Amino acid sequence: LLEQTITALAELRPDFVSVTCGAGGTGHEGTRDLVVEWTRRFDFPVVAHLTCVGFGRDEVARLLDDYAAHGVIAVLALAGDPPADGSPPRGDYRHAIDLVHDIRRHEADFVVGVAAHPEGHPRSPDLASDRRHLAAKLALADFALTQFFFDVDVYTEMVADLDRAGVDRPVIPGVFPVTAPATVRRFAALNATRVPEALFAELEAVTGEERRRLATAHAAALAGALLERGAPGLHLYTMNRAPVAAEVVRRLGLRPGPAG
Repeated sequence: LLEQTITALAELRPDFVSVTCGAGGTGHEGTRDLVVEWTRRFDFPVVAHLTCVGFGRDEVARLLDDYAAHGVIAVLALAGDPPADGSPPRGDYRHAIDLVHDIRRHEADFVVGVAAHPEGHPRSPDLASDRRHLAAKLALADFALTQFFFDVDVYTEMVADLDRAGVDRPVIPGVFPVTAPATVRRFAALNATRVPEALFAELEAVTGEERRRLATAHAAALAGALLERGAPGLHLYTMNRAPVAAEVVRRLGLRPGPAG
């Protein structure tokens, strides 16, 4: 499935693709292998997710050395999810900004991204403190990718808050086509993301191609509204469903369709 997904996404000529890792720092080896392989095969940047959870400083240094040696140029520094079994997370980092500091100290000139939460991080005490933390991260990083959301206003309000704080780094909104409503609900609950109940009820009432059609249309409408409001780009959560991402891109006219 991954091979089919990346091959299909490559045809869209993306500005980048990102490769995730699992909860609790699991799956970093698989992330590394995919990032290195795809960097070798494709001419677009492959952004490696790197989490605080599960990593010591020496491990991070070795991984960054490895990435640099293989031509990987971009890293997304994340706090990461705690282990699913509730055990204490291992690792030397507690906050993503500490990880960003270490990436910046590396001799390779990585492009560094961080996460942004338009509705606030679920572990932040309040939205104002979350905005201050994001501004501090973006003082060091090159860009931010947002958690998914469904209300354009929460994105534009966050960007306005950052602008007032003197932050001018690009913040790229994340758009998640809701082809699997139950999965998206679960992620939304973990991230404190508000879901539009009317939309989800409509999607949950249908299946198969009809659900895919509705989910794609909604994602394209949200993405188009974000671009109209000045978003510098889009980060599509594909969940290895390349045809949905391709249809969103086609509807927006961001890439030419196939010849013929």
